Amino acid sequence: MAFIGKLLRKGFRVNESLEQEFSHNADLQKAELKKLLIQARETEFGKYYNFQEILRSFKSKTPKEFYRQYTRQIPIFDYNSIYDNWWHLLREGQKDITWPGKVKYFALSSGTSGAPSKNIPVTKEMLKAIQKTSIRQILSLQNFKVPPKLFMKGILMLGGSTHLNRNGSYFEGDLSGITTSQIPFWFQHHYKPGRKISKTRDWDNKLEEIAGKADKWDIGYVVGVPAWIQILMEKIIDKYQLNTIHDIWPDLSVYVHGGVSFEPYKKGFEKLLAKPLTYIETYLASEGFIAFQARPERGMKMVLNNGIFFEFVPFTEENFTQEGEIKPNAEAIMIDEVEEGKEYALLLSTCAGAWRYMIGDTIRFLNLENAELCITGRTKHFLSLCGEHLSVDNMNKAIKILENDLNIDIKEFTVAGQPYQTLFSHHWFLGTDDNIEPDIVKQKLDSFLKELNDDYKVERQAALKEIFVNIIPASAFYKYMEMLGKVGAQNKFPRVLKKKQLDDWLKFLKDQGIDFLEKIHQNS
Repeated sequence: MAFIGKLLRKGFRVNESLEQEFSHNADLQKAELKKLLIQARETEFGKYYNFQEILRSFKSKTPKEFYRQYTRQIPIFDYNSIYDNWWHLLREGQKDITWPGKVKYFALSSGTSGAPSKNIPVTKEMLKAIQKTSIRQILSLQNFKVPPKLFMKGILMLGGSTHLNRNGSYFEGDLSGITTSQIPFWFQHHYKPGRKISKTRDWDNKLEEIAGKADKWDIGYVVGVPAWIQILMEKIIDKYQLNTIHDIWPDLSVYVHGGVSFEPYKKGFEKLLAKPLTYIETYLASEGFIAFQARPERGMKMVLNNGIFFEFVPFTEENFTQEGEIKPNAEAIMIDEVEEGKEYALLLSTCAGAWRYMIGDTIRFLNLENAELCITGRTKHFLSLCGEHLSVDNMNKAIKILENDLNIDIKEFTVAGQPYQTLFSHHWFLGTDDNIEPDIVKQKLDSFLKELNDDYKVERQAALKEIFVNIIPASAFYKYMEMLGKVGAQNKFPRVLKKKQLDDWLKFLKDQGIDFLEKIHQNS
């Protein structure tokens, strides 16, 4: 990729980046929605919801009439509703259903380790959009003062298998496997672990093969979900009897991460390094490439002009149930109506045939002018049994503070809410190999959460009567995911366990011999 280094030295910018820089966010999004509607107007979905009529409203003198018409004619969909009504026809090989043509690829996405797989359509237009945004992200590295010579180094991308399953008229697999199988020729020389290892389906075998080749590669960048990258680096360090990963990859300088918050992993991750890395966050979901960090110490910048139209539903009790289900009368807004500091659930309309589709993530804007955001959690991954409104963002921050305060490394964690006596309790499960006292952790964690969340503090004096902290080996989390067939790539452990997920988790821990949990469970 030497030519990329040359482009960086010249301060090269792609036209799409310049267009977004010099345009109003709402103007970009209006134009994007119009393009999507025009392209899909003759599909079965477009005819059913009368896209032609919506398109005529773009000529109205009333500025927002096009959006009001769009929301009046098309309902909000979750995965089950859009799949049952429309997407299942795509898997039967039918064409022109929600997007022109047939769909050749489906990304298997669960979102959490315990949920059944979702089949998300991936069109050729979406693959092109993902590639275009990837190039924009690569070129943004000039803002991080990455030396051009680093572009001569290898890029290790730890993703799903590129050996996709053929199912009738289409292929299915992890999005990372689909996109990696489509990488351009100019990137292949620098891409590791290479095509052969990337096809490996068994995750443990893949890690062993990568570790076996590690001493032959000159890696400058690593890309992947934090937990699995950390496991891989530990395996390499152990195999070659190293002190840090830099003993084998001295020029490793950049880590691109996404999928979950990196903060809870950072302390343990940095124990494996000899020098600091540049951390860059990215927001690539199975439904599309939503945002990426374009500058250091900033939020992720939404991509507003590349195949996705965004809507935002305020994440409030007026719009969502206590279980995180969206209410029928929920109201969405466009990007010019959002406010900094408030939480929103994302809706996407895309060039892969998703329409007003609730992706399940919640976000918060950090800078409206630049459309910079952070992910705060999932619509169904929060705790509010009695009004404590504890978000995943709160949890991540509390765990990070706890790690720093006690100088420990918590590699994974999850929490559940349950009845306790006549009121409620939270049950925390912390995965660590450090020797720590649960009662001390409980007191400190509770204190930090009270500082971070006023609602939590109030309810700890009222209905939230108790919290339990269970210290378990970090390996238990990975073994549980392996049991579910959810190891590697984009799979991550859910931060909040509810209903059947909690029952399955407790049964698994009991089978592993961690029987003190049963006592706590019975007390609840």
